[in-house]
Amino acid sequence: MLNKINSIILLMVLCFHTYAQNDFCSTKNTSFKEGERLTFHVYYNMGFIWINAGNANFNITTEDMNGHKVYHIIGDGKTANSYEWFYKVKDKYETYIDKETMAPVRFIRNVHEGSTKIYQDITFNHEALQANSNNKVYTVTRCTQDVLSAIYFARNIDYNKYRPGDKIPFTMFLDDKLYSLYIKYEGKEQIKTKMGIFNSIKIVPLLIEGTIFDGGEKMTVWVSDDQNRVPLRVESPILVGSIKVDLMEFEGLRNPFSSMISRD
Repeated sequence: MLNKINSIILLMVLCFHTYAQNDFCSTKNTSFKEGERLTFHVYYNMGFIWINAGNANFNITTEDMNGHKVYHIIGDGKTANSYEWFYKVKDKYETYIDKETMAPVRFIRNVHEGSTKIYQDITFNHEALQANSNNKVYTVTRCTQDVLSAIYFARNIDYNKYRPGDKIPFTMFLDDKLYSLYIKYEGKEQIKTKMGIFNSIKIVPLLIEGTIFDGGEKMTVWVSDDQNRVPLRVESPILVGSIKVDLMEFEGLRNPFSSMISRD
């Protein structure tokens, strides 16, 4: 029914012309801070009504790791109890991001989706261009992100530099594979969500085919058109029906939430 974290997560898989790759290697964090908390509701549709079928939460703290200050970001989500009989999702993703370089240091994925269970623990050595995943070493490229760090890294992209149709490339390490992905910038528009009315930035990510999603440009994401770049809504067809993910609660934003026009 819903792979909630992946829906919000794979939304931020970015791309543009060749110089955009430099953005991913050098962008400084201006969009989020310790103490930020975001809550999303996940709605499922089979053609008649939208059902609130689950929730996803993202929280940020700071820690010391190997002598470096890191953001410890946790994303977790699950289906509502009343819908677990249909398709149970209980996922937890964690990433540790170096505050200075914005590169992931460690990534933990612990998911339970239907009958599928996955546990993955990855440490990154960016100087050696390596990722150690469950005691196996893989070669990665410079500026490689994990599936959760990609969201927060991408929130610092300056979309004002791009034109509708531009694609912004980067690499992501997932399931012991290195993927070359992108997001297509679609422009700006006003959007009404379950929370309210916002000025937004519209993007379309290239998805990895999996148990829930078909691959390709089938997901649409709207993020706040302010310095926070907070995801506001995600819409996508899935293998059966479709999903919609809306931001419902927030606290601890780094910058004024100036994109909000009105709140329901």
